[in-house]
Amino acid sequence: MRCGVLEIRYVLDGGGAAPRVGFAVGRRVGSAVVRNRLRRRLRAVMQELSAPGRAALPPGDYLIRARPGAAGAPYARLLRDAGQALERISLREDPS
Repeated sequence: MRCGVLEIRYVLDGGGAAPRVGFAVGRRVGSAVVRNRLRRRLRAVMQELSAPGRAALPPGDYLIRARPGAAGAPYARLLRDAGQALERISLREDPS
């Protein structure tokens, strides 16, 4: 699921296990310092999106891939793009 500067791939797990999230930030994004900073920002985005009071992430495995423009994107855009992609995933996999 591509949304802005992020791409999220997922494999849903019907077993009810807690969601697992991995991050792929390639060299095209920037230097090691830039990539590590972006990984920390993406980790914070996912923690915020799965905080109590928000819609829970469906159980499964998620891979968040940062596109080259993600390093310069403000936190609000990363949050919006990830939220939109996860919303599409939850709507697509809604059993009702």
